[in-house]
Amino acid sequence: MDNDDFRLWSHKAADWGADYRASLRDLSVRAQTKPGEIYNAVPIAAPESSESMDAIFADFEKIILPGITHWQHPRFFAYFPANAAPASAIAEQLVSAMAAQCMLWQTSPAATELETRVMEWLRQAIGLPSSFTGVIQDSASSATLVATLIMRERALAWSGNTHGLSGQSRLRIYCSGQVHTSIDRAIWVAGIGSDNLVRIPVAGELRGMDIAALEAAILADIAAGFKPAGIIACVGGTSVGATDAIAEVCAVAKKYDLYVHVDAAWAGSAMICPEYRHFWAGIEMADSVVFNPHKWLGAQFDCSAHFVRDPKSLVRTLAIQPEYLKTYGADGILNYSEWSVPLGRRFRALKIWFLLRAHGLEGLRQMIRNHVRWSEKLARRLASVRDFKVGSAPMLSLFSFRHEPEGVVDLDQHVINLVNIINNDGRIYLTQTKLDGKTVIRFQAGSFDMTEADVDMAFEVIVETALSMKAFP
Repeated sequence: MDNDDFRLWSHKAADWGADYRASLRDLSVRAQTKPGEIYNAVPIAAPESSESMDAIFADFEKIILPGITHWQHPRFFAYFPANAAPASAIAEQLVSAMAAQCMLWQTSPAATELETRVMEWLRQAIGLPSSFTGVIQDSASSATLVATLIMRERALAWSGNTHGLSGQSRLRIYCSGQVHTSIDRAIWVAGIGSDNLVRIPVAGELRGMDIAALEAAILADIAAGFKPAGIIACVGGTSVGATDAIAEVCAVAKKYDLYVHVDAAWAGSAMICPEYRHFWAGIEMADSVVFNPHKWLGAQFDCSAHFVRDPKSLVRTLAIQPEYLKTYGADGILNYSEWSVPLGRRFRALKIWFLLRAHGLEGLRQMIRNHVRWSEKLARRLASVRDFKVGSAPMLSLFSFRHEPEGVVDLDQHVINLVNIINNDGRIYLTQTKLDGKTVIRFQAGSFDMTEADVDMAFEVIVETALSMKAFP
């Protein structure tokens, strides 16, 4: 492909993207293909000779597009959003064209320095004090892994990386049963082991860690000769929005000299609205916190904002400086590859810069406030319909519900059938979870381009589908 062809197909791809975004409401939200359908449509071996871009693009539309679940669809109410605001998508086009590897300051000074500045913007926007310093990770999973490694090294007097874990004190990390499974993976990868992840019972409407149970578990571990290392708290857990009392968790941590990491991957974006910050009261006492602008805020995936109170501990845990990565003749520079597990780094700061400038904080605040208001309205409407019960009250824009008609023997299976029929219909997309041992359906409002009419359609589809199932126990 020469430069003229590159220009031609870049324009065509941009036009296709704009047309795609404009037509999303006409598409089924979830892919309707069967397992193996895409795989079997692709030849079993790569071509020996080049093919035309016309043929490649035609196959993209014919083979690939039907197997795409449309995460930018305004009626995507499943999981959490993975928004990509148009301004952010345009920034990613520029990043892809430049294809810079931004591992060090010298390999692209603009990437490093813009990252430093936009992370200051985000820190101010969510109300964190200036004692926190930010770095962009690829995902909250990576940020949590980094936090877990810091917990490990700190608890072992910075000897784990050198001596390994064999013969060391048995470390313990604490969390509730409502945290994301990325915490389990972080424990595995850090070598601590799942047996040493202590699940604390939850209590209260927000299903946060029982503080008395947390302290009792720490004391029991100390008595048993274990070494408590840290606590991973959550704000807006994936299942039903479980939220720990951060100030109380941090008070316990301070008492026993434990590191506290707060996973606010989804809910953290809402903290640009001051009225929601009570959900993480005490956050200034945490050691680190992560939220994903690539979820609710509108930044193209992947883009995770990781803030730490002590960057020196992070760098001490991760930094390695072979001669070929050193930068001579420049003082006071940051190399963000020393702040994350991968050496390679994409230019992720550009899409945050474009996003915040194109929409402004007030525009983003209004979007989030609308989502919360519309979700609360839908929860009230469903609760007023016979046989519907709200399981967990709205936590920001997330709540869960259940349909319990009389005469149905297996209500859990009925709920699963309901969500499957809804998703196969294609007009909206929902997912299920477990709440107090029962299957419930999750609803979260978060799509960047959704309107109140999309939420009204969700109500219609849910109720209409449930009523059509009454005859099937």
